[in-house]
Amino acid sequence: MTSRLPIESLQSSLTYCFVNVGLLEEALTHTSYVNEVKKSESSHNERLEFLGDAVLSLVISEYLAVRLPHCSEGMLSKFKARLVSESSLAHAARRLNLGAYLKLGKGEDRSNGREKDSLLADALEAVLAAAHLDGGFQAGRMVTLRVFADQLHSITDQNAGQPGADDSKTRLQEWCQKRLDVLPVYALIRETGPDHSKWFEVTVSVNGEIIGAGAGRSKKEAEQAAAREGLQRTSDLA
Repeated sequence: MTSRLPIESLQSSLTYCFVNVGLLEEALTHTSYVNEVKKSESSHNERLEFLGDAVLSLVISEYLAVRLPHCSEGMLSKFKARLVSESSLAHAARRLNLGAYLKLGKGEDRSNGREKDSLLADALEAVLAAAHLDGGFQAGRMVTLRVFADQLHSITDQNAGQPGADDSKTRLQEWCQKRLDVLPVYALIRETGPDHSKWFEVTVSVNGEIIGAGAGRSKKEAEQAAAREGLQRTSDLA
């Protein structure tokens, strides 16, 4: 049987450290392992997979609706369907090398289970649910956006030139100057990940009050995300 990689390295790739590591272990445990190891107290990941499907759907829907305000409901639905498809999930799971962390039964392992799209997709959904249960919605949201960053940016970058897809930082700055005669202030809260794959978390404040938070692969991207969230709250600032 193939030996598993230590889950500490998976947490590093996710840029999230679990308080309850048992949730992550459960997310990585396939039914074949539980059925085969009769004396094991492990739980398989189907329960978490069920919840992870909902977490993924909500986070992706929110991201697309905010980032692509010019798109019709039909377009957003197509983008979402592409992102939450089995092939998309399996692609993201392979970038994390998720198969190397799975607990599989001997038969499933011998039949190349660590490379099966369906198994990888289910396990990734379970991991997203584990993060949600461990740290709340914001933790699940952060991990989801981190895992799907490449696919999300591919879609939004292709549609960035459409009418209405303007610069959130510029829009927020213009609003603040016009209504409050101040400038928004951005602060780097956290920087995680290896040098080749950094992840930045940023907040934006107006008159000392934090009105938005965002994350991304660069500070600029994180600031844009924070500005987008801030724009949704500007009606409460005047």
